[in-house]
Amino acid sequence: MTAPPDVAPSPPDDAETIGRSRDEPERFGAIFDAHFAEIHRYVARRLDPQTADDLAAETFAIAFRRRAAYDPSRRDARPWLYGIATNLIGRHRRDERRKLRALDRVDHGGPAPDQQDAVASRVTAQGVRGPLAKAVAALPAAQRDVLLLTVLGELSYEEVAEALGVPPGTVGSRLNRARKKLRKALGGNDPMLDEEKR
Repeated sequence: MTAPPDVAPSPPDDAETIGRSRDEPERFGAIFDAHFAEIHRYVARRLDPQTADDLAAETFAIAFRRRAAYDPSRRDARPWLYGIATNLIGRHRRDERRKLRALDRVDHGGPAPDQQDAVASRVTAQGVRGPLAKAVAALPAAQRDVLLLTVLGELSYEEVAEALGVPPGTVGSRLNRARKKLRKALGGNDPMLDEEKR
């Protein structure tokens, strides 16, 4: 009788790894290894590579501190991590805006750069710049976050909903509004991914 072939055990999913990391903190390194590059790419595309280094690292530091509260029914940690990163991006932009306003009050030599222009110069949606970047920067933050999580993060509606803590229907309506505004701003062209893929 031949022995059954060795079957390698499947690797633990994110929820299991995070659960084990509560007692064995070093296990959280597997979450970092599995998802850091993707989160860093997302932050870099929304801001810039230098800022992404700090914010991506901070994303995982926050996730590590909050791991005890992680919902074990969520097998994939990506939406959770994208949610943390998106919140940090928003906070970074608010801090940057306050800093620019403070500098403007100190230096009356001219107006502080408009925040939308600063964002527009950094936003890249699949490498497209100019009018698209300006149109994306002009979107309300909630619509911009949904759009960029969908396009840059390549998350499904359900994953975006989980990342932002909103119902999937809200994701769909925000994305629909964002796409209409972009089409209008770009003279009727729609450079976004086909909705059929979602």
